[in-house]
Amino acid sequence: MKKLSVVIDTNVIVSSLRSKRGASFKLLTLLVEDLFEFSISVPLVLEYESVLIRNLEDKHYNNTDVDDFINYLCKIGKKRKVHFLWRPFLKDPKDDMVLELAIESNSDYIITFNKKDFVGIDKFGKEVLTPSEFIKKPQEKK
Repeated sequence: MKKLSVVIDTNVIVSSLRSKRGASFKLLTLLVEDLFEFSISVPLVLEYESVLIRNLEDKHYNNTDVDDFINYLCKIGKKRKVHFLWRPFLKDPKDDMVLELAIESNSDYIITFNKKDFVGIDKFGKEVLTPSEFIKKPQEKK
């Protein structure tokens, strides 16, 4: 069976580092178990890094933690190059970037807390789930 493929929105990444109790943290622990594929692109990784650094004042992590975490995501993520832009499709260009990666990587799901920001992506055969919803799904396609 083929593994599910996902793109993870920045808000889920930030949430995973703020608390070890939530679904976001659980989702990232599943990455270690290699239960599903996680696609990344240079623009999305730069967005992850930018937002994490901007939130350093939270004291949940420091610069070294951010560097190590980003390096880890780059090591385990399926690296993709987006060659065709669908912009503007969504209200926020940063959400368009996530959608474009999901289309290019043929990902099954976009994982985010902001499902309303991705209304209409079913047109591309993509589904949006929260971390909690994704964790409850079987991890393989038939």
